[in-house]
Amino acid sequence: MNTATASLAHAGSANRTRKRFAILAMLFVVTTINYADRATLSIAGPALSKELGIDAVTMGYIFSAFGWSYVIAQLPGGWLLDRFGSKLVYACSICIWSVFTLLQGGISFITANVGLAVVTLFALRFLVGAAEAPSFPANGRIVASWFPANERGTASAIFNSAQYFATVLFAPLMGWITHSYGWPAVFVVMGLLGIVLSLVWMKTVHTPKSHPGVNAAELDYIAAGGALVNMDQPGTQSRSFAPNTPKLGYIKQLLGNRMLMGVYIGQYCITTLTYFFLTWFPVYLVKERGMSILNAGFVAALPAICGFAGGVLGGLVSDALLRQGKSLTLARKTPIVIGMLLSTSMILCNYVDSAAVVVAIMSLAFFGKGLGALGWAVVSDTSPKEISGLSGALFNTFGNTAGITTPIVIGYLIKGTGSFNAALVFVAANALVAVCCYLFVVGEIRRFELRKSA
Repeated sequence: MNTATASLAHAGSANRTRKRFAILAMLFVVTTINYADRATLSIAGPALSKELGIDAVTMGYIFSAFGWSYVIAQLPGGWLLDRFGSKLVYACSICIWSVFTLLQGGISFITANVGLAVVTLFALRFLVGAAEAPSFPANGRIVASWFPANERGTASAIFNSAQYFATVLFAPLMGWITHSYGWPAVFVVMGLLGIVLSLVWMKTVHTPKSHPGVNAAELDYIAAGGALVNMDQPGTQSRSFAPNTPKLGYIKQLLGNRMLMGVYIGQYCITTLTYFFLTWFPVYLVKERGMSILNAGFVAALPAICGFAGGVLGGLVSDALLRQGKSLTLARKTPIVIGMLLSTSMILCNYVDSAAVVVAIMSLAFFGKGLGALGWAVVSDTSPKEISGLSGALFNTFGNTAGITTPIVIGYLIKGTGSFNAALVFVAANALVAVCCYLFVVGEIRRFELRKSA
């Protein structure tokens, strides 16, 4: 009897389609472009600021435009996802942010009026941030609908690791474009690439039940494993429930849940590490370690590579633990706790002089950050199925608030102490707070059920 059952299961596996992995590949590509578009101004900034004759303070305000709008638009973006579904909202998001990226290249036609150019650039960056707001909550929703629980950690880690891949792949490419064709070309190329990608998205991405290539075996497999296959189906609760009831009541329920608040605060702390590496790490290499700007640019890619490896490994380890019969709580928390503890190793940089050792330590720290970056998997596991977009948006709001606070806090610490020592302690302390959140606040990881009367 057992042999027959095993043979039947094997046959079902052999006949099962694998369309969910094609969907994951699209998520990875789109997220890579997402982060590359965020970095366009970082690459084009030096040449652009020189042409406009603007100082570092003005550039700082322009850089901040993305972060402010990205955070502000999270909750509206999540509501749109719950109301209209992931496919349509995401496609519109990709197209709109790409158009605004493309338009930034047009700043070259108004450089004679510096004030107008600065205001226009700030506004376009602000609009890019707002348009990108639904992207990560949509990623979480799509993974929750297409992947069973024992594959969800790997899937979430793969799309999340695209942020590291974008740095490694597109930073050198955009640098070459700027050098060869001028800074406006960066915005034009990336904008056109995104517009084309939005059309590809509409053609290739579907819900599990509407995908023309998925067979019943795969659909049954992912549904039996906990995938929310009905999430974006017309007429289901996830599409009709949220728009007809008060959103503030739902938000209050989410914020009032200890498990979710632990996850949200933990994500803020983890994202603090991300923004340290995205903003201050190259400056640290130049100012504190005496590297040239050229060398620092290449060296900064090494932690990104390690973060990518750690991110994929974290998902694989988490899902392997689930397949071994471990609880969801243990499977998700183990990589997160170990990864964040590894990230605290950056404090050791305060006690060494060798630049090579510093880079090795920072690479280890970023590997740990990648290993522990399973927040989106946890969100997929815990969000109420009726408002998973809103829950993901709230999670992303907490996380990306670190993009506003981290550069500012570190700047004050550097100015006040004259070195990066306190800044590294600050970043490492955030990793420890994340560990405490998952060990002592989150508790059991399970799907949160809404009270419908709220």
